Amino acid sequence: MKIVNGYDLMNYAKEYHYLLPAFNTTNMEMTYAIAKGLNEARLPGYIQISSNNLRLSSPEAIVALTRDALKDVDTPIALHLDHGKTYEDVKACVDAGFTSIMIDMSHLPFEENVKEVRKAVDYCHFYGIPVEAELGALMGKEDDHVSEADCHTDPAMVKDFVERTGCDLLAVSVGNVHGLDIQPKVDLDLLKEIADVSPVPLVMHGGSGIPFDTIRKGRDAGLLKVNYGSDLRKEFVKTFGQAYEKNPACCSVIELSLDAVDNVAAKAKELVEIINS
Repeated sequence: MKIVNGYDLMNYAKEYHYLLPAFNTTNMEMTYAIAKGLNEARLPGYIQISSNNLRLSSPEAIVALTRDALKDVDTPIALHLDHGKTYEDVKACVDAGFTSIMIDMSHLPFEENVKEVRKAVDYCHFYGIPVEAELGALMGKEDDHVSEADCHTDPAMVKDFVERTGCDLLAVSVGNVHGLDIQPKVDLDLLKEIADVSPVPLVMHGGSGIPFDTIRKGRDAGLLKVNYGSDLRKEFVKTFGQAYEKNPACCSVIELSLDAVDNVAAKAKELVEIINS
């Protein structure tokens, strides 16, 4: 299957009442594993990579890897830019073939956030690509290292933000956190309040560490997409770490990489099935 357009994936999820997981990749093995896990579960989702992790590759490389990973797949999967940090990153990913985009200007004051998101939206919409934006994050948040547990999106700002930016998905702060080292404090009532006024579906970042029951209740409260990064990275790193602890002389990179693909795929399959159960 070819990489699915983000609008088509969103519409498919709405029609069949799926909650879409977005799994973060960094390299070839993670990309193949995510595609394998979603396909084995027969459930749709995203492969995504952040601007931060594009330091190790390039938009063109990730597109090529994703296309190869999906060649024997018949489950709808889109390729998403997570936490796009600049307009230049957004443009590069669209031009390379990404089918969904996030522009994260949430660290800026409200009016500047609106302005920068609108610029990205205008470019992406010309090519038929949906855009996710974020409202309510902490100043200085970087990928998956800073908590949003005490930062909350203001429902009173949501409608104005969405209408002025033209974004298609809205990532919100409702006590969710990035990473596994800080306890989330998810406020489902706030999520429902935001969903009631938001013209677009909602996204929750920091899915790793949030109880599954909370995630499923979030789906009922208007959540369409939830991001997972740390859970899959742990499986990848653990594969190599356990092999080294067992035998420090072990250096079969290909065998360990194949094992890592299987372990990460199993975790992706488990997560997508649980949140959609």
